[in-house]
Amino acid sequence: MRTAVITLAAGRHSHLRLQQDGLARGTRLPDQYVIVSMDDPAIGPLTAGREPEADVLTVPLAEGRLPLAAARNAGAERALEGGADLLVFLDVDCVPGPALVAGYARAAQDGALLCGTVAYLPPPPPGGYDLAGLAALAPPHPARPAPAEGEILRGGDPRLFWSLSFALTARTWRRVGGFCEAYTGYGGEDTDFAALAARRGVDLWWVGGAPAYHQHHPTHEPPVQHLDDILRNGALHQRRWGTWPMAGWLRAFQELGLVVYDPGADTWRKR
Repeated sequence: MRTAVITLAAGRHSHLRLQQDGLARGTRLPDQYVIVSMDDPAIGPLTAGREPEADVLTVPLAEGRLPLAAARNAGAERALEGGADLLVFLDVDCVPGPALVAGYARAAQDGALLCGTVAYLPPPPPGGYDLAGLAALAPPHPARPAPAEGEILRGGDPRLFWSLSFALTARTWRRVGGFCEAYTGYGGEDTDFAALAARRGVDLWWVGGAPAYHQHHPTHEPPVQHLDDILRNGALHQRRWGTWPMAGWLRAFQELGLVVYDPGADTWRKR
């Protein structure tokens, strides 16, 4: 089975380099490592001459916003052109555990959307993260199932899908049809993808033994810097599926007085 790891990048250069280092230490190397630069010309020189060799392509911003859905589709298309049988998507902030690629390859099956565990790391020490010690720094995120090594939990709730770390066969990717590129900026496109996969009969499997480790970075809770994106993409999801995603963040914005909900129109708006 020919495997391709696909990641999107715009900035986060040190995180990307550590991801590349993590892949190089894996028990199974990807046959192709596709990096989709979202209008970041530094990505090619940054990753050149390192292992695994990076296949870098560039997509433009969408009216100044990150084109996450379009970039994932472009990365998948490049991997399919390279003959990939298994597509592994990894967020740029995520360092793969040594068994991630092998774990996904072992679990891969047509008709399944595979999600490995993700642990959120504390801030790195002065010398940076030690790749050999990541597993000891944090447990898997408690909001998602965490099956044991070699265990697969089938029939997962698609509403819990996240795009930090997931995999699917090339045949399953074509069955789902990729991400909806009407989503731009932050949020919603992964929820839409999972809903589309479920509609097309693809089951969500939580996979033990394919761990990833999310590198620490400063953030806001809730992510007020993405308020406009969340409202725009949330409204698109509501039109497509009849429900609002990211409900917890919307309620948190409401508590801060930033948005108001109109139940008659089932709409969230900025104050």
